[in-house]
Amino acid sequence: MAELGKKYCVYCLAEVSPLRFRCTECQDIELCPECFSAGAEIGHHRRYHGYQLVDGGRFTLWGPEAEGGWTSREEQLLLDAIEQFGFGNWEDMAAHVGASRTPQEVMEHYVSMYIHGNLGKACIPDTIPNRVTDHTCPSGGPLSPSLTTPLPPLDISVAEQQQLGYMPLRDDYEIEYDQDAETLISGLSVNYDDDDVEIELKRAHVDMYVRKLKERQRRKNIARDYNLVPAFLGKDKKEKEKTLKRKITKEEKELRLKLRPLYQFMSCKEFDDLFENMHKEKMLRAKIRELQRYRRNGITKMEESAEYEAARHKRERRKENKNLASSKRGKEDGKDGEFAAIENLPGFELLSDREKVLCSSLNLSPARYVTVKTIIIKDHLQKRQGIPSKSRLPSYLDKVLKKRILNFLTESGWISRDAS
Repeated sequence: MAELGKKYCVYCLAEVSPLRFRCTECQDIELCPECFSAGAEIGHHRRYHGYQLVDGGRFTLWGPEAEGGWTSREEQLLLDAIEQFGFGNWEDMAAHVGASRTPQEVMEHYVSMYIHGNLGKACIPDTIPNRVTDHTCPSGGPLSPSLTTPLPPLDISVAEQQQLGYMPLRDDYEIEYDQDAETLISGLSVNYDDDDVEIELKRAHVDMYVRKLKERQRRKNIARDYNLVPAFLGKDKKEKEKTLKRKITKEEKELRLKLRPLYQFMSCKEFDDLFENMHKEKMLRAKIRELQRYRRNGITKMEESAEYEAARHKRERRKENKNLASSKRGKEDGKDGEFAAIENLPGFELLSDREKVLCSSLNLSPARYVTVKTIIIKDHLQKRQGIPSKSRLPSYLDKVLKKRILNFLTESGWISRDAS
């Protein structure tokens, strides 16, 4: 007599209590897995009938020889736990499987059966097929080293780092561009009940933050490329003098200042190449004008140009000598009558010939002229150094005299034109 509560296969009479297949069309027809897979038919039951899997939860997936005797219900709980808690959280997984399993048992069973077992060998190949090999950098390096390799820190002293608020190990500053950019994402959190509008709004915040980070890095790259930090610290003047192959003119310096907005669109090398090409163009245009002048004067060979230039210099030198001789004769002839009014006054011997002519034409004593000249030049130097100063010119100097003296000092090179 069969034991009470046990189930048997109706075809082979084997016990099927742990796992059996029940026909949904025939009554009291239950088959073992072996008979069901073989297509056994008995009575009115046919192999194409619908079926229902009846699991008692006590059979093992890995056979009776597997360690620990894990049932199918425990296996299902284990797979649910690793999907929920993730690989490595063995304590939470053991609590989910049941009190009968310790974290150590859960770890050993999963590693031995699902990773190193037949299932793991079939699902996890030893080598990944169709793997892309990067031939542009050493083995194990990034695909684009220029995008991931950080720039070297600035070569500045500790005192200069403190002055700038610079952190060399991070290549960051205490106060960055758009310092409050992180507030866009500091309060963001992804919730399961967010609707589509809220999700898109949060994505827009992240996009705004990424753009601000890119702009911050772009400004750092410009400052690094153009050596703005050494320029701020006053350390790039000597380096520029060493690297420059030619002397920069005043006009080129002014043009460089006007074209500074191009820094954000061009690298430092491209910017320098632009001015080098402009200088070459200027030299070529001057050479073309010189050749055209030679052609107008009937010179068709370069050998003849040297002789022509030597003759031209001689003519210009003779013309200058004639002009100097005539001017000296004129001065000697009219010297006694021209400076008779001021030649006996104190300070007359301190003046140059042009200053004597100026004082004589303005009817200004040499001592007063020297005083006004000293005050004007001193005020000009203080303004160039950024020191505020108030002009304290003497009361006897009216607007006409002041303007005449300023124009004279500007033409003579004592003060710059903007100061006048």
